[in-house]
Amino acid sequence: MLGQTLRAAGKLRPADPGGQEAGNLAASTAPGKPSGGSLLEESARELRGRFVSASAFLEPDARGLLPGMVTGDTSALDEGLNNAMKAVGMTHLTAVSGANCSLVLGALLLLCRWFRLPRAPAAAAALGGLALFVVLVGPDASVLRAALMGAIGVASLAGGRSGRGLSFLCLAVLGLLLADPALGTSFGFLLSVLATLGIILIGRRIISWIPAAVPRWLAAAVAVPLSAQLLCGPVIVLLQPQFSTYSLAANVVASPLVAPVTLLGTAAVPLVVVLPWGAAALIAVAGTFSAGVAATARIAAQLPGSALPWPEGVPGILSMVLLSVLSLAVVGAAARPLRLIRWVRTAHAGTVVFLELLEVRLHRFRGVRSLDPGHRRGRLGYCNKTSGRNCRWPLRKSGHPAPKRPTQPPGGT
Repeated sequence: MLGQTLRAAGKLRPADPGGQEAGNLAASTAPGKPSGGSLLEESARELRGRFVSASAFLEPDARGLLPGMVTGDTSALDEGLNNAMKAVGMTHLTAVSGANCSLVLGALLLLCRWFRLPRAPAAAAALGGLALFVVLVGPDASVLRAALMGAIGVASLAGGRSGRGLSFLCLAVLGLLLADPALGTSFGFLLSVLATLGIILIGRRIISWIPAAVPRWLAAAVAVPLSAQLLCGPVIVLLQPQFSTYSLAANVVASPLVAPVTLLGTAAVPLVVVLPWGAAALIAVAGTFSAGVAATARIAAQLPGSALPWPEGVPGILSMVLLSVLSLAVVGAAARPLRLIRWVRTAHAGTVVFLELLEVRLHRFRGVRSLDPGHRRGRLGYCNKTSGRNCRWPLRKSGHPAPKRPTQPPGGT
């Protein structure tokens, strides 16, 4: 665990370049019993273990997925389900991610508002609960990013100031990289930042494109995973060179199930110790929703063409960037067809005006060149005698013959 000490003998070797390790120890003795560590970390480990044991009565898929989505413990996750979720682009749901932090923080703020707490105590209570949740699930890169963004946002609101999501994201990224520069080499941290950036920059725009007749929750359910995938796609192909055909549809179907799993499961964690039967009831309900997430992943993974091969390396990145841009353009065109028609008509009118101006300039250019008597157009003139007589000169384009050439006098050379 974080903060514990292990003692072992062995040979110390340099770490691999680009890694987060300070070195590699080829141990010649077995490590002793871990010592040290904070009481908070030990309590969190105990709670995670008890939650896994309390979920043992669920079906196999729910039994393995629920602890991962609530506490980040994936020890009971079935390998087949894990592969299915990878194939359909749902790996962010196998363990706790930034979305879970956002849900927990939002629930804590609503709870504080329900109790009518003043602004400062409500902010302190929400941040305290968020800190305990981070300790429970572990300091994963995406969790730290979401927690710090939430902390900045809550502190800003407590101070009577409102900010923008992009500002919070920039502050969170800068703070985490200054505290731990090794996060710059973490793909999990990069994907978390890109997903959040896509939701902030593109997600809101896509929601505004969707007609008002569509419920906002449904518009957000489509816009959030789509915007995150558009920015994360070029990086994902580096880790897994394949295209998940049904990723968007699977995430849209599973998105309403994530909030009940997170909130009910998190509420059940402390009840495992103080009120086991209450925890069992919440786990049963949360397990039903997590089983729905698992079923969505398995069904989507079994559909034909669920995982298509994709180029590796730089070609794969560039082609995925192009696909993301085209996808965004298609979504915008489908959401606002009238605006697309107006844009096409405007582009057509501008093209016509440009061609007309180009034609006028070409006519003027040809007219100026035609005034030059030394300039000949068309075929070259020729003479069939060396004396210069019987020469033929091509007609001008206007039909008038070229000026006559002076002829040599008889007997001239």
